[in-house]
Amino acid sequence: MSEASEKFIREANIVDDERDAGLTTPESLVRFDNITYGPDAKWNVLDVYRPKDAEGRLPVIFSIHGGGWVYGDKDRYQFYAMDLATRGFAVVNFTYRLAPMYKFPAPIEDANLVIGWIFANAEKYGFDTRHIFGVGDSAGGHLLSMYSAICTNGEYAALFPIKVPNGFAPTAVALNCGKYMFSRRKGLDRSTRALMGDFLPHGGTDEEFEVISTAKYVTEDFPPTFLMTSNDDFLKDQAPYMEKQLFDRNIRHEFHLFGTREKPLPHVFHLNMRSDEA
Repeated sequence: MSEASEKFIREANIVDDERDAGLTTPESLVRFDNITYGPDAKWNVLDVYRPKDAEGRLPVIFSIHGGGWVYGDKDRYQFYAMDLATRGFAVVNFTYRLAPMYKFPAPIEDANLVIGWIFANAEKYGFDTRHIFGVGDSAGGHLLSMYSAICTNGEYAALFPIKVPNGFAPTAVALNCGKYMFSRRKGLDRSTRALMGDFLPHGGTDEEFEVISTAKYVTEDFPPTFLMTSNDDFLKDQAPYMEKQLFDRNIRHEFHLFGTREKPLPHVFHLNMRSDEA
């Protein structure tokens, strides 16, 4: 693991500990924890959250957590994901395999396993499989944009060793504070370059950056999209790349830049459940 990744993980742990200290499960929810969805009992685990008083099948949100492709798990996202569940959804919050132990495309393979698990367990957990939405934040936004492109672009899907269940595509997606274009030659700071070295099998070749630059693979079949960033997000320059592709292909979407001059909002500000802005 690179020094940059180690530093990123240390700092993210501190921030997340402070953010979530004292938070508890809302009384209005029921949760099902630590369910295995794939062959790796350590990494392939998920939680399901549902409103207690909800009956029948609910629309589903699957959440792909952030963490620079090297950090994070479902526990770091539980309070955010549970907040979504309080709004009338069944939320599937999962851990996926991380770099550098597991290289790209391991997280995409795991996301696809989760979708298969949702279909296979729809009756048990009350999932409305006609309405499956995705949400991804930071690196999770990038991964969700990649998975959505795989689901809707056959040529792009052919580059990956997965088979999407039942011709699946998300009903709609929320891409929050993500990165959608990569280049070795420009727009890649030293820290991100190091993270890419840990994430990508060959350390970040031109060919690898081409494959993971997901804005290039948006077609007219890409899911309707909620796209957002904030005015103090270090990745705020990335959302316009994706917005242009959505606009040019007539994809129904909303693009939001949150924060004001008086109250700037940082990267993934929306994960802080104590924040009115979140």
